[in-house]
Amino acid sequence: MVLATRSDRKGLDAVARLKAAQPNAAVEFRALDLADLDSVRAFAAAILNDRIAVDVLVNNAGVMYPPRRLTRQGFESQFATNHLGHFALTGLLFDTICRGRDARVVTVSSAEHKGGSIHFDDLTGERSYSPRAFYQQSKFANVLFGLELDRRVRAAGTPVRSVLAHPGYSNTNLQSSGPTGLTKQLMKVSNGLFAQSAERGALNELYAAVDPGAESGRFYGPDGFGEMRGYPTEVKPIASAKNEETARRLWELSEELTGVAWPLSAATARGT
Repeated sequence: MVLATRSDRKGLDAVARLKAAQPNAAVEFRALDLADLDSVRAFAAAILNDRIAVDVLVNNAGVMYPPRRLTRQGFESQFATNHLGHFALTGLLFDTICRGRDARVVTVSSAEHKGGSIHFDDLTGERSYSPRAFYQQSKFANVLFGLELDRRVRAAGTPVRSVLAHPGYSNTNLQSSGPTGLTKQLMKVSNGLFAQSAERGALNELYAAVDPGAESGRFYGPDGFGEMRGYPTEVKPIASAKNEETARRLWELSEELTGVAWPLSAATARGT
């Protein structure tokens, strides 16, 4: 298993803790910053050069509610990290993924996607920026991408499952590392009152990644009230996330912005 994170310290610490719990675990750390497309390309190139098999790719990087800032390539940070980086990484590794055993791409979204839309005329938030609205945009993009990938692999007859998952409201540092001011303080309180453990939240991603019953094109999240807490079950994306024209437009724009051209074409996806 390759564990990727932008922090060397945190990545190496995570590997050490995993090996302490499971001494025979085959796990290594590699640096990857999903907000930086140069880092994404370097990471993917190293995986390919080292001939590392990719059976499952879990697209789990996330940033939530930060003040408006742009990445090195000039993209709004939440859209860049949560969507574009994952889109590029999956595309760069896709041929290798296709050769994997029970190959899967797991895209991690959020119940917050239900409030999202794609701001095609203002992707960077230059005219109007709201931390929550742009987080919702990025999570909505995750669902559009995961469902569109499922349509394309099915049409092409490619043996890859595209599965969506979300962790519900889980107590992690996501709520403290992005927000600022009053929002950050309120989230500290709500984490203690309402959030489930990070371990419980991770079950949905693990189900999507390894369970034989996890189906391509399906979305898995907690079975409790409001999809906030509980054990994995199938949940429904908002209806607008199933719009194929919006998904196609986002896919083509993502290829243009990242410079990563996928081997799955829109024509193939539509069977024409």
